[in-house]
Amino acid sequence: MVNKARSQKIAKFGIYLVVIVLVNIAAVTLFLRVDVTANRVYSISTASRQVVSTLTEPLTINVFFTRNLPAPHNNTERYLRDLLEEYAIYANRFFNYRFYDVSAEEGDVGALARSNQELARSYGINPIQIQVIDEDQVKFQQAYMGLVILYGDLIERIPTITATEQLEYELTTSIMRLNRKIGALMRLQGKIDIKLILSSSLKQVAGQIGLQDLLSLPQKIEEVVTQLNPRYFNRLEFRYLDPSIDSQALQQLESGKYNILSLRWPKIEKENIPAGTGSIGLVLEHGKRSTQVPLVTVVRLPIIGTRYQMVEPDELENLIGGSIESLLDINEDIGYLADKGTLPLNRPPAMPPGAPQQENALTAFRSIVSRSYSLRNVSVADGSIPPDLDCLVIARPVEKFTDYELFVIDQYLMRGGNLALFVDPFNEIFPSGPQGLGMPRGPQYVPLQTGLEKLLEHYGLRIQPAYVMDKESYRQELPDQMGGGDRPIYFAPLIQHRMINQDLDFMRNIKRLIAVKVAPVDAIEDRYRKNELAVHRLFSSSENSWEMRQPINLNPELIFPPQSDKKLQSFALAYLMEGEFPSYFEGKPIPEKTSDEDSAEGKTDTEKTTESDQTEKAPSAEVESQGGFIARGRPGKIFLIGSSDMIGDNIIDPQGRSENAVFIMNVLDALNNRSDIATMRAKKQRFNPLDETGPGTRTFVKAFNIVGLPVLVVGFGIITWFRRASRKRRIQEMFQK
Repeated sequence: MVNKARSQKIAKFGIYLVVIVLVNIAAVTLFLRVDVTANRVYSISTASRQVVSTLTEPLTINVFFTRNLPAPHNNTERYLRDLLEEYAIYANRFFNYRFYDVSAEEGDVGALARSNQELARSYGINPIQIQVIDEDQVKFQQAYMGLVILYGDLIERIPTITATEQLEYELTTSIMRLNRKIGALMRLQGKIDIKLILSSSLKQVAGQIGLQDLLSLPQKIEEVVTQLNPRYFNRLEFRYLDPSIDSQALQQLESGKYNILSLRWPKIEKENIPAGTGSIGLVLEHGKRSTQVPLVTVVRLPIIGTRYQMVEPDELENLIGGSIESLLDINEDIGYLADKGTLPLNRPPAMPPGAPQQENALTAFRSIVSRSYSLRNVSVADGSIPPDLDCLVIARPVEKFTDYELFVIDQYLMRGGNLALFVDPFNEIFPSGPQGLGMPRGPQYVPLQTGLEKLLEHYGLRIQPAYVMDKESYRQELPDQMGGGDRPIYFAPLIQHRMINQDLDFMRNIKRLIAVKVAPVDAIEDRYRKNELAVHRLFSSSENSWEMRQPINLNPELIFPPQSDKKLQSFALAYLMEGEFPSYFEGKPIPEKTSDEDSAEGKTDTEKTTESDQTEKAPSAEVESQGGFIARGRPGKIFLIGSSDMIGDNIIDPQGRSENAVFIMNVLDALNNRSDIATMRAKKQRFNPLDETGPGTRTFVKAFNIVGLPVLVVGFGIITWFRRASRKRRIQEMFQK
């Protein structure tokens, strides 16, 4: 009997042991991970899995990250390790990564770490200074926190990784860019001509204007091109042109072919320098396409005067590499309307004091968009929008569109194109001339009527001629001279999480926005329903909003909320409309393009008709054409917001990490059919607010914590006491029997 019991125990132990071994084998061989975070932060997106699983050449990621860094940098390293491990799980055999030891041991840098540091610097990964708190002292430490991606002979760098936001997005888009770059270089016919245009006459005044390194510039650029050439399959060719002695180069400059910096100086008696001119710039050409790299910038400062600054040698490689990518169209294209008075993408040169005020350029917008797309200038006056553009951005047009130009935009939409419209309700005109001694004059706000309004109303959207004010707005901190504290900027509504539409994928992780000088947008229900279009409200102002109509005065000290709450309501501020749009010109005469001569002379339609009647008709006038007009288009999208300030430099950060920058890029991705990229970019936002609760809920939670929890504890104790007493009685009754 004893032997049988012992045998059963041994058999059970053997079964348990086999089960444990099988479970461990299954855990090692069968992969299963569950990400329970709301935005799936610790799981790579579908786009990332697709990119690394379809690699056709070996791709290596070399990470240079100092170990044992203080918080929060240690969390960044841990997240990066987990992220690369996740990439490796879904990648094919061409993907691999490696962490290099660049850490010093007890203050001394070993031979291996020193070699790895030199390798990092050769890739352009340099240490940065971080703050460390050690033994109640604030210290500063040099740390390597970057990586380089090697794909064939091409290199992409992320030189500084100080946060986990958008890290997956940067990695995936860098790999995608390398893929596109290799494809573009393989298709490239001929070589890329890199021309340094430098007049030898500039050497006379180089020392006078602070450009002492000008003489060594040709050698430095040639060295950079030689270093870059293997990465671009030896498709780069460098040439040095001197317009002072090269007549052909001088003719090309005088013809305006190369829009580079030209300098002119008078005779300088003191230095015995004769009067002269000179030009300097770097031009990259391939076929009919060209781009310029400014080598010298002119900065005009009040009192100090004009200063000339030459590009740093360390920046030449990145500038030339970025220009090559722009020249080859490595990224997908986005059209940008460059006429009709729209905001410029590039900052104009600094103007001397007293010159007319220049418009603000969209430098930050151009910076963040250029990482994923190539911005291509488009002019509707030319009569067509390139059909290969998936999206056209129109930012604050102030000039009136002709019917023909509206027809061009309408037909682009009919062909399946998408529009991103940042349209202002008013033209902000600043006063010119000297100001008086009293209060400075504010800008005038003139209602804008460009002609786009009738197109939008035909589709089902309307911009109101007003600005939205909101009690829930951005608050400006005041300096001590103004009494300190803060004040609300009512024309900058703070869009909270509850007012943002989370139903669309590209909006799902947007938690907060700031809107500046934004107009209310109406969706005309009967119109868009008749057109069978889908309309999505993207975000609205709070319920404590009101409209400011003419006269407009945006002085924060002179804006006061309505006294009655009945005048407060929520206003829709941005819409996305999609579907098969009906043409505005269906059933109307097709407008004709007016000649530049007629526009310049300002002739009326009657004068043109009379003049044409008196002139013999050309043979082409007798030919009638049919077809080419699209009455109802392929599926397209229109994004509309009544504010161009949403893409201004004071709202968008150049790094593209703020909520507003992420929102703008997500919109452009959605219009370019890249919603998966948009979801990946915004899934880890720094701002994650708690869900708002009402007063009743807050009162209940407080009361429950104060009274409810003690009552539950007491009740649980009473129940436990009764159970023990009952058990004690049952035991006593058993022994009494």
